[in-house]
Amino acid sequence: METNLRIASIRGSMRSISRSASTWRATSTAFGRSGREEDDEEALKWAALEKLPTYDRMRRGIITGHAGGTEEVDIHDLGIHERKNLLEKLVRNAEEDNEKFLLKLRDRMERVGIDNPTIEVRFEHLKIDAEAYVGNRGVPTFLNFFVNKIMGVLSALRIVPSGKRPISVLHDISGIVRPSRMTLLLGPPGSGKTTFLLALSGKLDSTLKVSGNITYNGHRMDEFVPQRTSAYISQHDIHVGEMTVRETLAFSSRCQGVGTRYDMLTELSRREKEANIKPDPEIDVYMKAISVEGQENVITDYILKILGLEICADTMVGDAMIRGISGGQKKRVTTGEMLVGPSKALFMDEISTGLDSSTTYQIVNSLRQSVHIMGGTAVIALLQPAPETYELFDDIILLSEGQIVYQGPREHVLEFFELMGFKCPERKGVADFLQEVTSRKDQHQYWAHKDEPYTYVSVNEFSEAFQSFHVGLKLGVELSTPFDRSRNHPAALTTSKYGISKMELLKVCIEREWLLMKRNSFVYIFKVVQLIILGFIAMTVFLRTKMPRRKIEDGVVFLGAMFLGLVTHLFNGFAELAMSIAKLPIFYKQRDLLFYPSWAYALPTWVLKIPISFLECAVWICMTYYVIGFDPNINRFFRHYLLLVLISQMASGLFRLLAALGREMVVADTFGSFAQLVLLILGGFLISREKIKKWWIWGYWSSPLMYAQNAIAVNEFLGHSWHKNVPGLNETLGIEILKVRGIFVDANWYWIGVGALVGYIFLFNILFIFFLDWLDPLGKGQTTISEETLREKHANRTGQSVELLLSKTDTAKSTVHEGK
Repeated sequence: METNLRIASIRGSMRSISRSASTWRATSTAFGRSGREEDDEEALKWAALEKLPTYDRMRRGIITGHAGGTEEVDIHDLGIHERKNLLEKLVRNAEEDNEKFLLKLRDRMERVGIDNPTIEVRFEHLKIDAEAYVGNRGVPTFLNFFVNKIMGVLSALRIVPSGKRPISVLHDISGIVRPSRMTLLLGPPGSGKTTFLLALSGKLDSTLKVSGNITYNGHRMDEFVPQRTSAYISQHDIHVGEMTVRETLAFSSRCQGVGTRYDMLTELSRREKEANIKPDPEIDVYMKAISVEGQENVITDYILKILGLEICADTMVGDAMIRGISGGQKKRVTTGEMLVGPSKALFMDEISTGLDSSTTYQIVNSLRQSVHIMGGTAVIALLQPAPETYELFDDIILLSEGQIVYQGPREHVLEFFELMGFKCPERKGVADFLQEVTSRKDQHQYWAHKDEPYTYVSVNEFSEAFQSFHVGLKLGVELSTPFDRSRNHPAALTTSKYGISKMELLKVCIEREWLLMKRNSFVYIFKVVQLIILGFIAMTVFLRTKMPRRKIEDGVVFLGAMFLGLVTHLFNGFAELAMSIAKLPIFYKQRDLLFYPSWAYALPTWVLKIPISFLECAVWICMTYYVIGFDPNINRFFRHYLLLVLISQMASGLFRLLAALGREMVVADTFGSFAQLVLLILGGFLISREKIKKWWIWGYWSSPLMYAQNAIAVNEFLGHSWHKNVPGLNETLGIEILKVRGIFVDANWYWIGVGALVGYIFLFNILFIFFLDWLDPLGKGQTTISEETLREKHANRTGQSVELLLSKTDTAKSTVHEGK
């Protein structure tokens, strides 16, 4: 009985298992069919995509939709949610997924035999000298300022020497920066790190004396555009405070363009089509999005995620007047501003300032992944990197007093210094040890041979010893073998000066200027309110019921009312001075990085302000013209209005020009105040033309206000309201008033004044463009150094005693004194 029950139970269990298995098979078949249908649907969409012409194929992709199915998308129409979903699938967590993502990008290219372009930078016998005032001559006193300026002019004319002394910044250095390796640049402050990075990136100041060779893949600097082939990331955070973090990076990305990414993707797609290879859909959409102009937001969103800026992406950067992001976040924005571009060589100067060690590690680690996987070139200067950050680097370049003490693999750097008799303590960070071991005041604490007397080892001795070290010997052999230029990738070096076409650059600058005008709308609203208040005052002071037209003195009062209108709009343009000065540091930075030409920046600042001039002048004239009682003829009303618009535009152009000339607020304010006084005095109202001395009459003819004053007076006093005869006068009242005030009677002077003002508007704005292009920021390259610092640097380099150098200097001075 029990046996039968067990048999029945077993049979029931078997039937149950059989039913479960059949159910699972049915379900599995249904799932399999659904999966196959989705795969077939995706394959059909991909086949249809492959049949499109190359241009259309590069702008369309297949992406997984919200419901889980695939859908075809237009790359140009990717919205913010699609971009976010795409990046979430590719790089959900920046620290964990970025390396996998980069490997997918590289594997896709290597699968069809396409190599990423790489750049090897060589510098041979590089020597850079600067000229600086030494000692008291370098102190920025009132007397020194004028003396140095006068001596500079006389020196340029080769009449007297300038008084500057040559100072060696980099002294005969040679080396190689290899691709696919992270290079850390170390050195104490003042060792020449910034100058070295600027030299490698092709952005050295023109006042420096440079000798030696710098080559990219065997090509000299004049064979390509180094400013666009490489990216120099400054230690100074200069940004437009009114733009958000996302807008700042997107603008940078648009200006730099896509480089050769589009051409490489076209070749990649062609080879995949020939080999019948279907790429990962998300990777395909991402690569197309960063390779097609107009979709800079995708690369921007990726860099925001990598740098940890997503949390503040839509926050204003901020400045002294606008609350914005933190200092550390600004430093990351400075880094991201160049990472969004297509540059293949990165030269980064003190990017860790203001960042905690964890954030610095994350950024450097992301750069390391990109450099190792994608074959980039990177030299990063850090002042005091944490040990874990230091370990991320492959090579070390140690600079001291303008000389290379060590260049080579990180693993051998301590070995070299131990051969020289110096050892890094166990609890000491290697980076800190390397920056202190060449210093005269810190070197002794690392002396390892306690049984031998310590003597200071100079920078020259370290540098010479490195030439005999096995790393130095290997480097010398590599430098003696020229780079094989046939190995240069066609897409490695950039030969175009700007990243996109000039019309596209103009469009980008117009969009940014329009955005900034909207963000600064308070300024323009305030100016209009100010005009309303001044217009109300003018209306009540020059009320028409108190403005008769019976004698010449009455005409002078009307002339004063017209002069008030001109002067109001002249002073209203003064705001352009401060606004232009505030934006100049950003302009100089982006101009030197070849984001855009000067005219592409200047034209929008001029053209977009024209409607504002029309609005401001319309507010003024509608309030004052008929209330004051000017000639009621509608033609003369609009002529009067046109003159006010032109004087407003002329004033804006003049103050923009003075901003470009002065470049600093104090200097530009002085120029602006002086220009206003000259315009007012020689404008023909305060002093009539007949009373201006002959030797000053040139000032009268060159004053824009004179042409406006003559034109507006002719327009009014030759009108019907003043066409009346007064007893005792030979001419009509209007003509007599013009003659008394020294104003030309000819009606053509209205159009002469209009033409002159238009000419001045174009002249000032064209000169504004030229001076933006020609001039650099004030203070750039004006180096000063004390006599003591100069002696100490020489002693550290050569090993001579500071006291001995001091005694030699004193002996030389006494000899000169006795000779005199």
